[in-house]
Amino acid sequence: MNLVIIFQVVLLVAASALCIGLIIYFNRITNSIKTIEKDFNQLTSDLKPLIKSSVSLSENINEVTEKAKDQVEMSKNIVSEVKERVELLLGYEEKIREGVEGPVFGLIKNLSALANGVDKFWNTLKK
Repeated sequence: MNLVIIFQVVLLVAASALCIGLIIYFNRITNSIKTIEKDFNQLTSDLKPLIKSSVSLSENINEVTEKAKDQVEMSKNIVSEVKERVELLLGYEEKIREGVEGPVFGLIKNLSALANGVDKFWNTLKK
């Protein structure tokens, strides 16, 4: 029986050593988890301002984009109005030219014929 008692004592000492070892390893694991949690909390607190500034930047970019779209639309409207007015002016110019060309060409033809007649008359009179 002594041998059984010795084995029991050895077994109890081994179990106690194993329990102490487990407590030490669980303590290390707990400390590692606490360190990871602390690092994660630090990372979270560092990311919050970055996220806020990213959201602010995104809002500003959206606002600038909307303003640019408005400006482009306004420019398109201005160009369209200028185009319409230029076309209208060109139409008036065409109508005026057509209205003036006929009588002016007729007058020029008559003046040219009159000048030729006077020239012929003077040439004939000189001879």
